[in-house]
Amino acid sequence: MSRIGRLPVSIPKGVDVKLDGDRITVKGPKGQLDLDVHPAMKLAIEDGEIRVARPTDEKPHRALHGLTRSLVQNMVTGVTDGFSRTLEIVGVGYRAEARGKSLLLNVGFSHQIDYNPADGVDVACPNQTTVVVSGIDKQKVGQAAAEIRGFRPPEPYKGKGIRYQGEQVRRKAGKTAGS
Repeated sequence: MSRIGRLPVSIPKGVDVKLDGDRITVKGPKGQLDLDVHPAMKLAIEDGEIRVARPTDEKPHRALHGLTRSLVQNMVTGVTDGFSRTLEIVGVGYRAEARGKSLLLNVGFSHQIDYNPADGVDVACPNQTTVVVSGIDKQKVGQAAAEIRGFRPPEPYKGKGIRYQGEQVRRKAGKTAGS
């Protein structure tokens, strides 16, 4: 049995879960998320918990079991607490500015980058070198953070670029003078 898949997903107060065939809808204080579940996986709501069951012990079903449970857990967490990723901008003259729903980045190019996140994703700048990406869908938040980081990933020689908060950038030594 899958160690992750066999765990039940508890439904907190204020969260409404509906099962409609192979579709699950989770509605909470922060919004609503829908998911089409693989037809082989069976979902059941009992005693304030969502349980995921698989039909057989074949490898594809074992993989889908844990995945389905994790996706449902992320939906419940998203509509109650939400998700966020924090990015740090390192470099002289590198900065970010939130303009309405979009993000304006100055990261060493000859032009500014205007990034418009997907629906359901919010971008905030508490200061010029920090960007906070937040939303209720974990996948969309992670994708938006990865796209922003992709404009100028941290480089190994000076460490300049956009990095996740707490990310360790492996530094390299520069050239040494030859004799």
